[in-house]
Amino acid sequence: MSTFAKRERLLLADLLETAGPQAPTLCGEWTARDLAAHVVVRERRADAAGGILIKALADRLERVRAEFAAKPYEELIQLIRTGPPRMSPFSLKQVDEASNTVEFYVHTEDVRRAAEGWTPRELDPVFQDALWSRLERMARLLGRRAPVGLVLRRPDGRTAVANRGAPVVTVTGEPSELLLFAFGRQKVADVVLDGDPDAVAKAHTTPLGI
Repeated sequence: MSTFAKRERLLLADLLETAGPQAPTLCGEWTARDLAAHVVVRERRADAAGGILIKALADRLERVRAEFAAKPYEELIQLIRTGPPRMSPFSLKQVDEASNTVEFYVHTEDVRRAAEGWTPRELDPVFQDALWSRLERMARLLGRRAPVGLVLRRPDGRTAVANRGAPVVTVTGEPSELLLFAFGRQKVADVVLDGDPDAVAKAHTTPLGI
């Protein structure tokens, strides 16, 4: 049975392939090749992937990622499509769905929204709810660096507190857009910010995310 993670994985691979290795992304100076290498290393090199969260391992992570980025681009795309090796925890459906649904959605948008003329995707309500459930659990982690209080609000009124504090900024949008905002893609997220103007400016420009 197809899962959200599998769907987003294949979409990401297709987008990277179509965009080409030198295409820009929303991940700083990373090109599509750099992003593809990151995705592969995260799933296939647990000895290096810890550098994503642990600063002491960051240099090793970058060295390994650079090694993968030097591989043929077509090989990287195929590694993304086929997924992790059988011995990887990511090969388990439950782990894949829990760990990769958001990861692949965000990186898919990193490719889409770095291109000129992009438009928001039409996402079905079930997927929006799936993204919301994950955002609720991650909100405090993603918003911990916000210099103001930060509340994420769906159009139906449901909220998640990303950071406690004052003054409070309320960010309203669909779960998919709130997720991009909370992951530091504020400039491209289709959301509305309400609150004190200075606080809104800080919420819009402060680096958020993991």
